Amino acid sequence: MEVKNKKIGFVLTGSFCTFSKTIPKIKELKKLGADIIPIMSYNSYDLDTKFGKANDFIKEITKICNKDIIHTIQDAEPIRT
Repeated sequence: MEVKNKKIGFVLTGSFCTFSKTIPKIKELKKLGADIIPIMSYNSYDLDTKFGKANDFIKEITKICNKDIIHTIQDAEPIRT
């Protein structure tokens, strides 16, 4: 599947143990030319866990995507396909 110039909403939820495996996939999609829209659930955006600090994930994902992360219902409401 060709992803170049496609908008892809990449969502991280409370499955914190998968974040370290997920971020390389975001990088891969970005490298292939996808336009990544980063989205995080309330908990994944706000909670530090034994798997890492939320702010560290936020910084890394924001840097990769070059976009702010959608993390509230109000921010997500205007998303259209």
